[in-house]
Amino acid sequence: MPFDPATLKYDANGLIPAIAQDEEGAVLMMAWMNAEAVVRTLDTRRVTYWSRSRQSFWIKGETSGHVQELVDFRIDCDRDCILMIVRQTGPACHTNRRSCFYTSVLDGDEAELMAPMV
Repeated sequence: MPFDPATLKYDANGLIPAIAQDEEGAVLMMAWMNAEAVVRTLDTRRVTYWSRSRQSFWIKGETSGHVQELVDFRIDCDRDCILMIVRQTGPACHTNRRSCFYTSVLDGDEAELMAPMV
């Protein structure tokens, strides 16, 4: 059955959370997409997000070279969140870490799980 991006449930700003996970299963990052970013990502297989701060499209790796190539595009059961399986080149986080989720909080203590890659 053909996919229609309009069937996704976007928030009041027309955005949907999009999680990027590498092929090995590590969660890399979360960002936002609008319907056009979804279409661009599926058409080009280069992950494209919507930057809320810049109010513009953001193709992951366009300036940094840390590209996310789309492997699979999945929709959750409520159709209000996207999971993208990606082939990540270099770090995914703007802090130059492999993942944006590098801080652990357990038993009231915060710990850094990984150092920057470069």
